[in-house]
Amino acid sequence: MRPVLQTAIPCTFMRGGTSRGPYFLRGDLPADREAAGRVLQAVMGSPDARQINGLGGATTLTSKTVMVSKAEAGQPQQVDYLFAQVNVDRDLVDWGPTCGNMLAGIGPFAIENGLVPAEDGETKVLIRAVNTGALIEAVVQTPGGRVTYDGDTAIAGVPGTAAPIVLNFADAVGGATGKLMPTGNPKDVIEGIEVTCLDVAMPVVIARAKDLGKTGQETSAELDGDKDFMARIERIRRAASLAMGMGDAEGRVIPKFAIVGEPKGGTGVAARYFTPLALHEAMAVTGGICIASACKLPGTVAAGIAVVNDEARENVTLEHPSGVMDAVITTGTAADGSATILGGGTLRTARRIMKGEVYIPATVWAGHGA
Repeated sequence: MRPVLQTAIPCTFMRGGTSRGPYFLRGDLPADREAAGRVLQAVMGSPDARQINGLGGATTLTSKTVMVSKAEAGQPQQVDYLFAQVNVDRDLVDWGPTCGNMLAGIGPFAIENGLVPAEDGETKVLIRAVNTGALIEAVVQTPGGRVTYDGDTAIAGVPGTAAPIVLNFADAVGGATGKLMPTGNPKDVIEGIEVTCLDVAMPVVIARAKDLGKTGQETSAELDGDKDFMARIERIRRAASLAMGMGDAEGRVIPKFAIVGEPKGGTGVAARYFTPLALHEAMAVTGGICIASACKLPGTVAAGIAVVNDEARENVTLEHPSGVMDAVITTGTAADGSATILGGGTLRTARRIMKGEVYIPATVWAGHGA
């Protein structure tokens, strides 16, 4: 009997923020995105609800993949970060969004793979998110010129503590649509509900929780289990996507959808963020920056709910199902005199879990070798 061959691909398995998945050097995967997508599906074990035949964890947060490469000479960034969301149980790989949580692992991965030289103390890594074009500075702890993962920083949704990784989004506005407010309005009425369509780090359609019969304090079980509610927000999201000039969002994960409510902690805002067909069990970094930006802009659906100050640079607290996330938002004035967002950032952690090779059937990537 002829042996069944497998293809071995170098891989580092990491947790980034509240997500995890395999990190690859871009040159270790097919250059063609369609072929790369087939390889990534085989790596993760998709489509299959349990992802039993791969590395996927059978949830949206654990079916994410990352590809990193050294930037071409003359580019402002040091490395390019390409993200792919592998659908768990559908034959779909979405290259549209980026992931701010997985982004937390890019700096350490780039340093440890020799793409960026480490400095003593901390190392700043300038990253271009290929999917959206956003430029992000990651500040990684590198005492003695080596990446450290140990530290005292805790983030909601992750047990224990780790070394802090600061993520600063340098050009967060309009990455997907070219505009801060893609519809031209701070509020629109879609399907009878007031929403704010905002594009800061991630395009998000934001609604008041109370307008949809919610508080913004619900658990994932409560929201995911309300099928009428989930169907309604998906209709709103798809209609908003058309209004934002992004086309029909059916089968696509952007724009995202979020609801906001009054904070329990007395500051910031309660927020629930959808991925988009299920509630995020914590808070996405990019989505959180967008929601926090809405809290700072006059006229949005969040402006009358969020408890914030008038500071040009403010730490906005987002209450989510696993705890809280803080987003640092810098506001300013646009050329036409309107308020705008100058930058957004947050604090994350990461951990290298495994480094080695992942195997896929050789027929998936014919000609690469076994």
